[in-house]
Amino acid sequence: MAEVWKRVRRERQIWLLCIPMIAWVLIFSYYPMYGLLISFQHYVPGQSMFSNWVGFDHFVRFFNEPDFLQIIRNTLVISLLNLAIGFPAPIILALLLNEVRGRLFKKTIQSLSYIPYFISWVVVANILFTLLGSDGILNDMLQRLGIIDAPLEFLTKGSYFWGILVASNVWKDMGFSAIIYLSAIAGIDKELYEAGRVDGLGRFGLIRHITLPGIRSTAVLLFILAIGGILNAGFEQQLLIGNPLTQDHYEVIDTYVYRFGVQLGNYSYGTAVGLMKSGIGLVLVILANRLSKRYMQSSIF
Repeated sequence: MAEVWKRVRRERQIWLLCIPMIAWVLIFSYYPMYGLLISFQHYVPGQSMFSNWVGFDHFVRFFNEPDFLQIIRNTLVISLLNLAIGFPAPIILALLLNEVRGRLFKKTIQSLSYIPYFISWVVVANILFTLLGSDGILNDMLQRLGIIDAPLEFLTKGSYFWGILVASNVWKDMGFSAIIYLSAIAGIDKELYEAGRVDGLGRFGLIRHITLPGIRSTAVLLFILAIGGILNAGFEQQLLIGNPLTQDHYEVIDTYVYRFGVQLGNYSYGTAVGLMKSGIGLVLVILANRLSKRYMQSSIF
């Protein structure tokens, strides 16, 4: 302990600079966790936080809900599709951009690819309605070409919903995530590429033996964090793009908490479901980190 305080005194200027950030985290991230107590209560606004204890009743209620399996199915399917398609997509984009020699063309494509990240889901939903609606651009084009006779109901059929949602998620986030990998690629020693060319490696050989190993630690870190958020299957996009006809395909844990916890005033129940989801995410992060540390010699902690 004495060694810790000695180090703090030695680095006191840095700690003084960190005080505002530490205070912000304590006030806005840790202090609100006091409200998690209502997960184990039948909380009524205005009453004491230490009354009407019900233990794990809210957690048991969620597992006994008739729609429980459907909610878990939708959450896992959407998350796994996002992970399977959305995780490698920015890596591939970063590798392709790194191979582009024209500086102006490269910067233009990079800028166009990450602009969608800053577009709100309200705008994205309107774009999808314009493109995929029954009287949208795509249906009009297909009918004019004689490919279909009647409009396809892209946005009102559950069988299309998962594909549309995942595609929009990838389109929106891919460019911004690629920036992280491009930064990792920029940190690779250029002499390694020169040595690889001397050894006879072509472009694909350089990517396989130098670029990919060089960004492996970054990819592993982001993958571990993605595993921890596997129950975060989205919220805004489901509510904006979904409708009653696709609810059996878009209802995930977050939208369920919003409907039953917030809109109906079941705050304790909604908090319990959210706490359960966060607890599972924490366990998944720890397990993924251990496996990565054991088999890939790379981990977060």
